[in-house]
Amino acid sequence: MGIRALLSEPLARYIVQQQQEWISRSIEVQEKWRKDLVKKALHTQFGKDHFFKDINTYSDFQEAVPVHDYEDLHIYIDKVKNSEEDILWPGKPLYFAKTSGTTSGTKYIPISRDSISNHIDSARNAILTYIAETKKAQFLDKKLIFLSGSPVLTETGGVLTGRLSGISNHHVPGYLKSNQMPSYETNCIEDWETKLDKIIDETLDQPMSLISGIPPWVQMYFDKITERTGKKIKDVFPDFSLFIYGGVNFEPYRAKLFESIGKRIDSIELYPASEGFFAYQNSQQDDGLLLLLDTGIFYEFIPVENFFDEKPKRLSIGEVEIGQNYAVIVNNNAGLWGYSLGDTVRFVSLNPYKILVTGRIKHFISAFGEHVIGEEIEKALRYAMERHPEVEVIEFTVAPMVNSGNGRLPYHEWLVEFAVEPNNKEQFVADIDRRLTELNIYYKDLIKGSILKTLELVPLRKNSFIDYMRANGKLGGQNKVPRLSNDRKIADELININRQ
Repeated sequence: MGIRALLSEPLARYIVQQQQEWISRSIEVQEKWRKDLVKKALHTQFGKDHFFKDINTYSDFQEAVPVHDYEDLHIYIDKVKNSEEDILWPGKPLYFAKTSGTTSGTKYIPISRDSISNHIDSARNAILTYIAETKKAQFLDKKLIFLSGSPVLTETGGVLTGRLSGISNHHVPGYLKSNQMPSYETNCIEDWETKLDKIIDETLDQPMSLISGIPPWVQMYFDKITERTGKKIKDVFPDFSLFIYGGVNFEPYRAKLFESIGKRIDSIELYPASEGFFAYQNSQQDDGLLLLLDTGIFYEFIPVENFFDEKPKRLSIGEVEIGQNYAVIVNNNAGLWGYSLGDTVRFVSLNPYKILVTGRIKHFISAFGEHVIGEEIEKALRYAMERHPEVEVIEFTVAPMVNSGNGRLPYHEWLVEFAVEPNNKEQFVADIDRRLTELNIYYKDLIKGSILKTLELVPLRKNSFIDYMRANGKLGGQNKVPRLSNDRKIADELININRQ
């Protein structure tokens, strides 16, 4: 066992002990963070505008701080971008994390000196927690690859600015720098396909043991390696033993990704975002993600069905229930207040508090009142794939077809890029549709009432989603295609690309 692996074990035990301490006081810890955040931001412009000096209770906090999205905070963030200080958080941010917004173009999410540890330490702790549970640490002595955005940073109002993954690259611990891949120069390449070819050049003959990245882009990495070598990934990288991922639901990719590898390996799911690192899988025994309640974030939760109410009720951690879908609201030590992430989660444990990410609050189909969410379509697809084991799905998205012409009933259109298509397409569609009616009573009623007809499946040619992402300047990095949408913008563009 090498020195990195040897030293990691006592540190892993220490981290888990710390973890158990705050887990045992989860509600108390969250209340402490609420008070600390308000106290520290008391004299910021946001704190003055929202009368932080009068906040004593959680009820006071809810009255003073409304739920915001990025557009609502834009006026404050613009001031920070113009080099003003003490706006959302004391001083100026350490970084701006640039991310794509759906309605606001590029978003600039502040990361402060206080909040950077949430991003960096949480990623480290996910790995250490895995080591503590499994006693597997030898992978630390081999090569580790993090498929991420460019670490090149620019300046915005005197604040270093870049993609979150690029910012994080500057904080990789020194003891891992020597075995981190790809090289800094390769990581700086902006064009994803050029960068990927260079990454393969650098890694093919290396003892890769850990690979981390968003599943679709890791799959592309694997596919290109197999094209070059004609081998399974396990034969190219016999030391590969741990896959770390986040950003999208892994299930639609799982079968093809492990088929590409050629063996089952351990994996760790993360829940990071520019706004914070929120949770990670802390056990190989279940899929739940441990919600990180002691890292500078005060969480609130709104039941999904109430999110669009004029003044929805917000719940603290002590008020949540297992099985309910919630929209996530964060308040953090970088100056985000009442900030709606747009994500939805479901609690699968309250001791400790563990979640599954179920979708996006704005990514749903309710063209006919069905309110189908991402978790439901992913479960329906997984159900069908289990019954048709030959099927391999590369990527998919779902959209409503409201006006199909010729007097036909409207329906949901599934646009799917297959690696291997179903032998019986009609039965595959029927299996998806049957499971969806079991998961969503509104969808079932619309089907039974002949308001909707059974979904239609449109197989797309190879690389349709890659071509779509390339055409929209979002190929690689942390970008992904929404699983479903309530309009046809993405669907129609994909169909046009598919015809080319």
